[in-house]
Amino acid sequence: MSESTPALRTRPRPAARDIPANPSEFLAALGGPCVIHVPGRAPGRVRAVTTLLHGNEPSGFRALHRWLREDSIPAVDTLLVFASVGAALAPPGFAHRMLPGRPDLNRCFLGPIETPEGRLAEEILRTLRDADPEAALDIHNNTGHNPPYGVGVEPTREALWLTGLFGTRFVWSHLKLGALVEAISDIPSVTIEVGRSGDPAADAVAHAGLERFLQLEDLFEPEAANAPQILVMPMRARLRPGTSLEISDVPVLGTHLTIRADLDRHNFEVVAADTPIGWSDGDALPLELIDETGRDRAHDFFQLSGGQLRTLLPMIPIMITTDAAAAAGDCLFYIVREPEPGALRA
Repeated sequence: MSESTPALRTRPRPAARDIPANPSEFLAALGGPCVIHVPGRAPGRVRAVTTLLHGNEPSGFRALHRWLREDSIPAVDTLLVFASVGAALAPPGFAHRMLPGRPDLNRCFLGPIETPEGRLAEEILRTLRDADPEAALDIHNNTGHNPPYGVGVEPTREALWLTGLFGTRFVWSHLKLGALVEAISDIPSVTIEVGRSGDPAADAVAHAGLERFLQLEDLFEPEAANAPQILVMPMRARLRPGTSLEISDVPVLGTHLTIRADLDRHNFEVVAADTPIGWSDGDALPLELIDETGRDRAHDFFQLSGGQLRTLLPMIPIMITTDAAAAAGDCLFYIVREPEPGALRA
C-alpha cells in the first residue's frame, strides 16, 4: 500500500460470470483494499462483513468468493470489506498476517492514523459508520487448532446470536488491542474465528454461517441460532522482550523458550495445574501474562521447574498458536474463565 494510493476503493458487485473460479485470481482482480456494495431484497437496511484484516486468514474471503459466484441475493443491502489484500497476495499467497515490517491492521482501529494501515482502518470505520449497519461480522482464522467461536466486547443478546450462527462459544474480551470489533462496539458486531487457516472445515463453517447471516430476513430471532457458552478473556500470554521461541516436540538448545508442538490440542480445554507446556533455558519466566488492567500475572499462573515451563493453576487457554512468527508478532495464547456470578446482565 503506497502513501499516494487511495486506501479503500468502492466497487459494484461483479457479475457472477465474471468472477474467476480460482479464489486467488479473484483476490488479484480486486486490485487492493476495497468494499463491494451488494444490493439486497430489502433496500434501506444494511449488513456488513469484513474479511482479510489479516492476510493469512482466508476462510472469510473464500466464503464470500463462493457466495458471490453463486449469484445469491442477500436479504438486505450488504457491504463486503476486503482489507489486507496486499498481504494476502504476497508470495506464496495467504501466508502473511501483514506485509513484512508493516503494522498489524487489526491493531490500528483505535489509532494512531499516521501510517497507511492507520488510514485504511480509519476509512473502513468511516465506511461502516456511514452505512449504519444493523449488524456486522469480522471473519478470522486461527493459526492453531480451535473450534469456531465469537469474540466481542459485551455478551449482548445480539452478539451471542451472531456467534451462534457459527459456533457454541462466545469470548467476552475486556482487552483493548485496537481491533475492529472494539472500535464498532456501538454496532451489533462480533469477531468470528472459524478455525485453522487452510483447513477446508474452517472454510465450510465460514460459508455456512455467512449464508445464514446474509439470507435471513430478520436477524436476532430466538430460534435462528444457538445460545453459546460465555467465557471471559482477561489475560494475554506473550513473549517477554528479547525472548527467542521455537515450536518443537523436544527442547531446542540455545532457545529461550520452546513450546510443545501439540500444545494447541488444549484450546478451550481445562488444563490442570502442573501441566508442562514447554521448556526454558533460563531462570526467569519467558512469558508475560497481561490482564485487562495491564498487570503482568505470569507468576500467578506459571512456574519453571527442572527446565520446564509448567502451569501453577488450572486454566482454559484459547487461540494457542504453533506458528512461532505469529506468536512473536502478537501472542502465544489467551486465558479465559467462566464469568463471575452476577457479572452477566439480565
